[in-house]
Amino acid sequence: MQWKLIVVGKPALDYAERGVAEYLGRLRRYAKTEIVYLKDGPPTVLAERYAKAAEGCLKIVLDERGETPTTPQLRKLVDKWEMSGTKRAALIIGAADGHTDTMRQQADYLLALSRLTLQHELALVVALEQVYRIYTMKNGEPYHR
Repeated sequence: MQWKLIVVGKPALDYAERGVAEYLGRLRRYAKTEIVYLKDGPPTVLAERYAKAAEGCLKIVLDERGETPTTPQLRKLVDKWEMSGTKRAALIIGAADGHTDTMRQQADYLLALSRLTLQHELALVVALEQVYRIYTMKNGEPYHR
């Protein structure tokens, strides 16, 4: 499955830049993965930008109100999506004000990385790491113990 991570603004924090580069590099051997950086704006305008960037993808909206699966449960969801013919998935990370109700309602899956509110650069790194972890699990590699 191809992955598209959609986020407002490029990482400015050093740890986030390094983390994004690290996990994008690791993911190359498993799945095509791209990051789409959107320009910030009012929540309704951002919702339109997110929707346009995620066209043709399974829309996974990251929001603290979403479901909190374990990593093995998330892997099973990815397996299910792939088996049902899903070719592309978009992980949509909210800006400082989070997502609109409309954006949450349009999600195919509402995912919480945590019940805590995460800074969007940190959420991007965590999301990439989880996608990487899922693929190492699928390949029987020891990364996920």
